[in-house]
Amino acid sequence: MEIISFVGSSSAVKKTSPEISFNFSRIQKKALTNRPLNSSSSSTSVSGYSSFAPSLAQPAIALALDKAYAKTERQFTLVGITKILSIIVLFAVLVTVPYTIFNLLSFLENHTTPLVFDGSSNYEIETLSSAMSRFAMDGVLTDNVDENGNVLADDGSILSASNIKFGEAVTFQTYTVKSGDSISTISRKFGLSNISTLIAVNDISNVRTLWLGQKLRIPSTDGVVHKVVAGDSLNSLSVKYHVSVEEILDANDLDSDSLAKGRELFIPGAKMDSTSLRKAMGELFTYPIKASWRLTSKFGPRSDPFTGVASNHTGIDMACPTGTPIRAAMSGRVAYVGWSNIFGNYMIINHGNGYQTLYGHMSQTLAKKGQSVDQNTKIGLVGSTGYSTGPHLHFTVYKNGNLVDPLTLLKR
Repeated sequence: MEIISFVGSSSAVKKTSPEISFNFSRIQKKALTNRPLNSSSSSTSVSGYSSFAPSLAQPAIALALDKAYAKTERQFTLVGITKILSIIVLFAVLVTVPYTIFNLLSFLENHTTPLVFDGSSNYEIETLSSAMSRFAMDGVLTDNVDENGNVLADDGSILSASNIKFGEAVTFQTYTVKSGDSISTISRKFGLSNISTLIAVNDISNVRTLWLGQKLRIPSTDGVVHKVVAGDSLNSLSVKYHVSVEEILDANDLDSDSLAKGRELFIPGAKMDSTSLRKAMGELFTYPIKASWRLTSKFGPRSDPFTGVASNHTGIDMACPTGTPIRAAMSGRVAYVGWSNIFGNYMIINHGNGYQTLYGHMSQTLAKKGQSVDQNTKIGLVGSTGYSTGPHLHFTVYKNGNLVDPLTLLKR
């Protein structure tokens, strides 16, 4: 029979049930797994085991712990990836939704409904109309010509073209524009029956831009100047201008039918085409907005979409985004820049010969009163100031103080 003796008190007896700690570092576990199995190690106490615990249990426990750690690590890695993906999706939603809403609101805003005026605005519209009429007559000389450019006599009759000297070479003289001159008065002064003569000879883009001291070439007879281009011949010019070849030869003192490219020929008795003439007279307007826009309200009678009351729209409404550049519809001079409760920031441009244009609801005016402008001048930016349902340009045209449908004058 084997006798086991105890030394010391009973409290010194070691526990036979193991207490396993999971706070192993990888280095500790590796050292424990790789510990050699010898007699000395078998008698060593590890983590609370008694000295007689089998040494083979040590690497097995470490291996189990390592597997458990690896499993936990994989779980935490998957959780981390899931969280990152969730954050990315949330960020995408937070960016995409507001952007989509903004674009939708911009579309609705930029495609405004027709502008509406209530009854209380009638007085202000009448005041603006009166102002437009006043600006129309303010220091502007109206040329005494008909729609074809023919100079009219005091009684309204067309001046005779009897001064055309066929069979003679054309001569030129120089004239300096004086105060009070207009294209028609200068024509009459030199016996010319159509203003297209001075316009064509001097390459005038707009007769309203004549200035004091300007030098003009005055031909001795009515006609236009033609610059020879490739393919031109005397026969083709004769057909185009309805003038005989002999008259072209005589007017230009030519002794040959050979035409050099770039040479200027005077065509006696010829006139400018109606479109070119109207543009030079300031009667051919271009749309003040070159970018994409939508016509939301035409000129003339219309029913109030809210009250059904009949009203009269004084111009056209051109809907487009805020900030779109607005350009002068024709060359002229800025007559007024101001604010109206109806038109917001607005501008009036005087084009001469009784024509004025009004530009309303601008977000910003860029041209100043008294400034000379042309069709390339940026005069303001589209907005929705004043009484407006959305960003657009309200465009009005007056002729001698009377409203004109802009669409009858505008050309793209």
